[in-house]
Amino acid sequence: MDRIIVERIVCYGYHGLLLEEQTLGQEFQISLELGVDLSAHSDDQIDRVPDYRSAVAIVEEVMYGQTCRLLETLGCRIADKLLSIEGVIEATVEVRKPNPPLPGVQGGVSVMVSRGK
Repeated sequence: MDRIIVERIVCYGYHGLLLEEQTLGQEFQISLELGVDLSAHSDDQIDRVPDYRSAVAIVEEVMYGQTCRLLETLGCRIADKLLSIEGVIEATVEVRKPNPPLPGVQGGVSVMVSRGK
C-alpha cells in the first residue's frame, strides 16, 4: 500500500483533562499517515489522488471544534473523519502534546490511532 505522510500540523487548542488545559490552551502537533493506492495515478492530476490539503482541513476542523478531554478522543475523531476522503483506505494519526503539564516529562506525550475501511 502506498502512503501519503503529513508531519507536524501545529494547532493551538483547549483540549485536556485539567482545567488549566481547557482555559489556557496549549500547542498540539498532529502527524498523519494515509494509506492509499497510487498505482493507477500516473497522469499527474490532483483529481486522481487523495488531496492532503483536505486531510489538513479535517485536522483543523476537529482541533478547533468540540473540546475533548482525552488525546485518545482527538486521535479517533481525526482518524475516523480522514476515512471520508475519497481514496483513503487507512489512516494513522499521531496527536502530540509537546509540553504536557506533567513534571519531569520533557519529550511530550502522544497517542497514535489507526483506522481502516
